[in-house]
Amino acid sequence: MSQFQKKFVFVDRLKYNDIIRFNRLLFRKDKGKDPNRMNKLFFILASLFSFLGVALGAFAAHLLKERLEPDLFNIFEVGVRYHMYHALGLFVVAWAATQLSNVQPAGWLFVAGIFLFSGSLYILSITGIRWLGAITPLGGLCFLAGWLYLAWKGYQAL
Repeated sequence: MSQFQKKFVFVDRLKYNDIIRFNRLLFRKDKGKDPNRMNKLFFILASLFSFLGVALGAFAAHLLKERLEPDLFNIFEVGVRYHMYHALGLFVVAWAATQLSNVQPAGWLFVAGIFLFSGSLYILSITGIRWLGAITPLGGLCFLAGWLYLAWKGYQAL
């Protein structure tokens, strides 16, 4: 086996092991035994969404700025901005899960909001399909509901 093949097998195996480990975290049968499972999951999601937000921001700044009309570029920027706000909000949920009970719905609302709000703005700005703007407010409602839910859980803990 050549050096290249050995490296490829190692990289392939590394990716496979990471996927298996992440699936075990998500789909464990002993879910009740690890009280920190959800805050670990939201920490991972927050990290991945933050990475994606930075990558999309760099993509926009370096590749899309010259190719999109200014109004469509601004739409993309709004999507990235709210994507990052709520990726950071997922870190808040991960922390709140260690302090408060049952804050997971807020995290899932943020995830849904990122997909619906930011995702629709990304697709709208790149493709120019204007009807996708009708989906965006649903994501905004998810964001608002997530923040209200966190406030409610904090109030209940007083």
